[in-house]
Amino acid sequence: MILQRLRPVLEASAPLAERFVAGGKKLYLVGGTVRDAIAGRPGEEAEQGAAAPVLPVSGPSDAPPLPDVDLTTDARPDEIERLVSGWADDVWLQGKRFGTIGCRKGPWRFEITTHRAEVYVPESRKPSVSFGDDIAADLARRDFTVNAMALELGVGDPSLIDPFGGLDDLLAKRLRTPDDPRASFGEDPLRMLRAARFVAGYGLVPEPALVVAVESMHERLSIVSAERIRDELDKLIVLPDPSKGLWFVVSTRLAGEFLPELPALALEQDPVHRHKDVLAHTIAVVARTAPDKVLRLAALLHDIGKPRTRSYSKDGVSFHCHDIVGARMARARLETLRYPGAEIDAICRLVELHLRFHTYALGWTDSAVRRYARDAGPLLWRLNALTRADCTTRDPDKARRLARRMDELEERLAELSEREALEAIRPELDGNAVMAHLGIPPGRDVGAALELLLEIRLDEGLIGTEEAYRRLDGWWSERKSRE
Repeated sequence: MILQRLRPVLEASAPLAERFVAGGKKLYLVGGTVRDAIAGRPGEEAEQGAAAPVLPVSGPSDAPPLPDVDLTTDARPDEIERLVSGWADDVWLQGKRFGTIGCRKGPWRFEITTHRAEVYVPESRKPSVSFGDDIAADLARRDFTVNAMALELGVGDPSLIDPFGGLDDLLAKRLRTPDDPRASFGEDPLRMLRAARFVAGYGLVPEPALVVAVESMHERLSIVSAERIRDELDKLIVLPDPSKGLWFVVSTRLAGEFLPELPALALEQDPVHRHKDVLAHTIAVVARTAPDKVLRLAALLHDIGKPRTRSYSKDGVSFHCHDIVGARMARARLETLRYPGAEIDAICRLVELHLRFHTYALGWTDSAVRRYARDAGPLLWRLNALTRADCTTRDPDKARRLARRMDELEERLAELSEREALEAIRPELDGNAVMAHLGIPPGRDVGAALELLLEIRLDEGLIGTEEAYRRLDGWWSERKSRE
């Protein structure tokens, strides 16, 4: 059954394996590909969001490419490069100094790594790498036993190499490290965060020694680069349900090393001014959204301004302006984690706007709908999804009322979209038309005219160019008379 699931990968890898064997080297299929074949899963990349692709800031994307095939070998990097050259369509060498050669053959991407051991030294953000010749030693340095399994290629039907009981652990839903967890996390502290992904993505239960190791070593994550932490957080956040992983990083205090705003949401519950557990609410909101990275990160950060804005009154607890404060805090955190600027802008905009829906009452005006759509821009569908997910109330009547209001808003958006281009609301006259009609050069007057026309567009919809020119003439005449 395992070989049947692996047949496409084995067939794609066979010519490569033949080249290695002919060159006197061994080649092994290793890691997530083997693990997922045993588990009967579509692959780690699918677990990270391929079932519902991580979408770009502006909208849906094409289907994701095939996942990388991880291979390991006793060949050294120079030998790997020589063996794949002339066979692969493309070869990339960015990881060569760490022992990894990447290549592509048709739609398949292969990452081939020399048997190795890598250890982080104190105060270093980069691993120290040494190469080896033994597959068992290579598997011993893997992060978890469920990833420390391999299949030798090019020797007939491959047999499972499983020196650390990864198969039993996978079947028993158990998360262990091949070595002592303190030694394993000392080799690469990012493994502590990776554990959260396996807890959430595979339903594995971490053994007590692993949990204790994370609790005692969480500060060592500080030596890992922000980029690696960001990439691992991305993989966790787009799982079908990352909840258990998020609880893991909070309960072990690991979150405090890369996202301290998250455990800060565990606000003290005041018996007089009762309010919901903001941390539990946040994790529930994340789970209720689609596994889209921008949307999920906005859900994760949407309430981080609450601890700084919490106040009490006779009417209860309030968090005035937590959306604005939260957007500023989110930007600072995302910049620290080195997220791309476009993603930061989109996530922070969603945090800033996540309460906008609640400023409206039933009976939406066209003007209000247009302004809501204009402010959200290409993030409109994400903003609506975040707003729906943000309703975690246990009061069924309140939940139904909020759902009805959102249904009404989306119906109005659809109605207006049929008549107007809501996705690109702009004045009916552009700057060139304004300058030509009024006979004025570029400057503040043009900007003021366009602002007037945009307000008319938002308030009244499309009025036609003739009426737009008439309104422009009236405004210009009044403006000149005031001057």
